Amino acid sequence: QSCHRPAGQRASREPGGGGLPEGVEYIPTRKKGKNPMKPVGVAWYSLYARTRLGYLFYLRQVKKARERYPHGHSVPQPYCFPGVKILPIPVLSNNYSYLVIDTGSGQAAVIDPSDPLAVQAAIEQEGVMLEAIFCTHKHWDHSGGNEVLCQKHTSCRVYGSALDAIPQLTNPLADREKVSVGCLTFEALATPGHTVGHMVYVLDGAPFGSPPCLFSGDLLFLAGCGEPFEGSPETMLASLDVAMGLGEDTLLWPGHEYALECLTFASLLELDNSALEQKLQWAVQQRQEKRSTCPSTLGEEQTYNPFLRTHRPELQEAVGLWQGMGEDPDAFRARVLKEVRRRKDLYQAT
Repeated sequence: QSCHRPAGQRASREPGGGGLPEGVEYIPTRKKGKNPMKPVGVAWYSLYARTRLGYLFYLRQVKKARERYPHGHSVPQPYCFPGVKILPIPVLSNNYSYLVIDTGSGQAAVIDPSDPLAVQAAIEQEGVMLEAIFCTHKHWDHSGGNEVLCQKHTSCRVYGSALDAIPQLTNPLADREKVSVGCLTFEALATPGHTVGHMVYVLDGAPFGSPPCLFSGDLLFLAGCGEPFEGSPETMLASLDVAMGLGEDTLLWPGHEYALECLTFASLLELDNSALEQKLQWAVQQRQEKRSTCPSTLGEEQTYNPFLRTHRPELQEAVGLWQGMGEDPDAFRARVLKEVRRRKDLYQAT
């Protein structure tokens, strides 16, 4: 595979203004199978996250996805900087795992290995040694490949939060703890909300002349954010603020390909947002060609992601909320976030 090397903050991932190919009409739809937990509520979530039924459901997901997408659900684009390569691996129906390689030593880490066969195939194709698995959280669609990969790579360590029941966890991490893999340095940030032990991982890009890279799991997506299954709006807001403190040039590598659905929803909230309109046109083109929409940057996300715009008067007005007299600004932002989340959960693209 050829490697794309970004030349500046937005590299060649800038949305194009061409829209769909001539003669093709795009009708956005809410496809089935986006998030198996989204439409069903607390009872199903408890079964999925805490019982063997969740693991059996995951195995079914893997089997169906391998049959439907034998080469992956999207065409990914590897990113290269001097000394490091990031390879997105499309797995299941819309997940991403990421193989991050120290090209000097051939040592590598993988983030959220959902399908061990797809991840192992990438490892073998790249000819690297798997030294670490970084899990953002316990859900099977992010951790289901841990056991098989650890059996294959006996020196591999599994990192994550001790607050989540992550399979095969060998090295529990604390907030702000750093881990080295070859010349790569990852920092773990505690970002509870989606699960109580959710963590994101930040690759330090400075030694390679690149921006930081945020592997966000189910905290943050392109134009969206994860469901707060195990946290309050206040908790999720604080976690999103942690991510946004990383800097505008940070590359965002999310755990799912949800861009088109999230952007379409966002466009219904902010009708006059030109950055959002442009990004949606670009995403339509990308998905029409089954191309990945990863990565974006945190700077871009602040211009169109409604979950990161709770401080913006135009979004507050769009959801019909105003700050009360004497109300704490962050408490008000949490109310806005809760309302945006409510609308997103009710959203049906037509």
